Amino acid sequence: MSARECQDPLPLGGCEGFAHSSQGRCVAVLRRESVSVVKPRNDWLNGLLTVAYAIMMNRRIAIGLALAFILISPALAQTEFVARVLIVHEGDRLTIHHQGRKDMVYLREVDCPELKQPYGKQAKHATAAYIANREVVVRNMKRDRQGRMTADILLSDGRQIAHELIKEGLAWAQPGGSGNQALKDMEELARAAGTGLWSEPNPIPPWTWKSTRPARHQ
Repeated sequence: MSARECQDPLPLGGCEGFAHSSQGRCVAVLRRESVSVVKPRNDWLNGLLTVAYAIMMNRRIAIGLALAFILISPALAQTEFVARVLIVHEGDRLTIHHQGRKDMVYLREVDCPELKQPYGKQAKHATAAYIANREVVVRNMKRDRQGRMTADILLSDGRQIAHELIKEGLAWAQPGGSGNQALKDMEELARAAGTGLWSEPNPIPPWTWKSTRPARHQ
């Protein structure tokens, strides 16, 4: 505590905030008081803002990942890889081996006669002659509406097995496909030339044949 003298005469009733010396003058008393500053407690607010920011960022990340998946999905559908054909079950059904796994695959958008139909065995033998125990290129591998794994199977020279079977009159272009006009045109040419199954007076498509047969005979 420090003091300084007031130079004013002593007023009646004294000076407020001053002490008085023995000479009749008042002395100001200056006190140094420690002042504690109380900070507002904003911890909960900061925490709330942090959580809100994290949620916002996570939402942006989730949206970004979803958009990326949508954008790359068509590209994934176009991915091709090399596989070895292990078994030819029918003209349009085979088992392939790739990356340490086996998959049963149907030729995409074509349908060969069933084995018990006319030209069913010929279709199987033709497919086996092309690709049995050989490496092929598998493209557009995905499941169809029936849940079957389908794909385009290509030879080393780029020809598609499905196209070759259609041209030889050993397969039909599937109705209701994705609109591959090339397959339909090949089928019309084979039909006009009476090639393969089109040499029959009234060839029955496999989907019609199966619908009229008991399940044990399919």
